[in-house]
Amino acid sequence: TGVAARHGILIKDAQALEIAHQVDTVAFDKTGTLTVGQPRLRLIEAVPGADEEAVLGAAAALQAQSAHPLAHAVLEAAAARGMTVSADAAREVQAVTGRGTLGQIKGVTLALGSLRWMDELGVPLGPLALSVHRHQADGATVSLLASRAGEDQPWSALALLAFGDEPKPGAAGALAALKAQGLKTVMVSGDNRGAAEAMARRLGMDVDGGAVIAEVLPGDKAAVV
Repeated sequence: TGVAARHGILIKDAQALEIAHQVDTVAFDKTGTLTVGQPRLRLIEAVPGADEEAVLGAAAALQAQSAHPLAHAVLEAAAARGMTVSADAAREVQAVTGRGTLGQIKGVTLALGSLRWMDELGVPLGPLALSVHRHQADGATVSLLASRAGEDQPWSALALLAFGDEPKPGAAGALAALKAQGLKTVMVSGDNRGAAEAMARRLGMDVDGGAVIAEVLPGDKAAVV
């Protein structure tokens, strides 16, 4: 266990080590494990009539206090455009685990997060529908920014944000080495299926053979394992 620890491998207990030879499947998370974990905002596309820079500013204000990799990507994109994001611009900000961020800016309630969450909230994709599907097919992680004027008002989409990440150096080689030993490798990800499968293909995983289990909430990953 000491040697393993020096190589970044933590072993839960003696029993785990004793039965390790029985392992036939290794499950990986995607972001930060098989990927670098530093996604970049590829693009932001606002609905007709909405100002793209204002939308990006609102998204950045919502994410100002978040440590999530996608939040960092939004803040970096805002900084690259010379925008100053005030930490108190958004009020009543709350993180919704596995889904996104909710808050208020100038009396308007905003939600920024996964398409799954937007579907749960009843947010219509409207004019963004075609772009959402296109970017997902291209392997992007897609989030949506939506707003509503009050508790009794319907949600409406403001913009889509498409993010991209890169494979972690050595990840493809590690997966290949495990495969050579006869082990099955699986990616369990909370990302959309298009993005997860696109990354898995870049890593040489058997996507057609069921190597990708996508759109899994953080609390459900242990059950998948």
